[in-house]
Amino acid sequence: MARKTLTDKGVKALKPSAKLYHFADPQMPGHYVRVLPSGAKTFAVIARGPSGKQVLASIGTAAMLTIDEARAKARATIAAIKAGADKAGPQTFAAVAENWFRRHVEAKGLRSKVETRRYLDKWILPAWSQRAFTSINRGDVAALLDVVEDMAGAVAADNALKRVSAICAWYQSRHDDYVSPVVRGMRRSNTKERTRTRILTNDEIRAVWKQAEANGTFGAMVLLLLLTAQRREKVAAMRWQDIAIDGTWTIPAEVREKGNALELVLPDAALAIVKAQPRFALNPYVFAGRGNTHFSGYSKAKAAFDAKVQIPEWQLHDLRRTARSLMSRAGVRPDIAERVLGHAIKGVEGVYDRHSYREEKAHALKALADLIENILRPPGEKVVSIR
Repeated sequence: MARKTLTDKGVKALKPSAKLYHFADPQMPGHYVRVLPSGAKTFAVIARGPSGKQVLASIGTAAMLTIDEARAKARATIAAIKAGADKAGPQTFAAVAENWFRRHVEAKGLRSKVETRRYLDKWILPAWSQRAFTSINRGDVAALLDVVEDMAGAVAADNALKRVSAICAWYQSRHDDYVSPVVRGMRRSNTKERTRTRILTNDEIRAVWKQAEANGTFGAMVLLLLLTAQRREKVAAMRWQDIAIDGTWTIPAEVREKGNALELVLPDAALAIVKAQPRFALNPYVFAGRGNTHFSGYSKAKAAFDAKVQIPEWQLHDLRRTARSLMSRAGVRPDIAERVLGHAIKGVEGVYDRHSYREEKAHALKALADLIENILRPPGEKVVSIR
């Protein structure tokens, strides 16, 4: 039976799918809820102008408008479109931002899509959603960055600025008389100054390993991060179908990805960790999360982990840097270690050398695992197996 009403609760209950879809408002023809794969929802109208051409206009996000407020705006927008007006006057920041997100971020398959969506929904749209886009000035940008910096830090403020700058530059490329309010000098941190050099000491590796072994899914991920030197997102997204019988892990390459290890033959220690994870019929991931998604609760899990292991100022990404440094200690050639990490090889070598380096990377990971095993060996004991 078709739904006859749509309430705020009903809008909130709409579930995302793999592709963007439009959910029609049964109480108002031409009014829709656009549900993005990320779960974000915006209200939009589709109507025909005097020429008969169909026009799609975004009128705001579900996070900022109730269904009744959206319907009121939708009526005015539809009337304006039918009368030949420019989508009911000046475009709102939300309308421009959503158009940019659809045409630039989603259409180009940017790897930053999820993080960009998060910054839009958490920081940028709540501040400017219904403001006329061209009314946003330099002072508004600075004020927004002040809020983000005070609440989440300078790096988060710079990440918000990056998104605002991209939206404004995109809009400027499409309008002759618009100049972006973003200028040089607005960043809140210095990239070079905050570049991390932190690696874990032998004692810290032992402490982390001991706690990780007793820490379930998150702990298993920590161990695999150290044993494979891969990025957190790659390990979290590992699927059972990506692991071959011989222990080869095929790492899917994303659109526009510059570097990727592609194939890694996992050492016995890493493979044992993978095989120890529970398998669920409806979840394809090795490190399963809720429903059919992979694990993603890093902040909460890391905080609980740190409460039991007193190691100062360490991050999960430090494990990747530590693993790279350990490979050097183990005598692995620098170019092979870089290929294990999945870094893009620069210059002529990166263009013409198409060798897979499968065996060389396998030896590198085995050397890394052997060195970690030696580090974990307590003083006075001959051997500790991590397999």
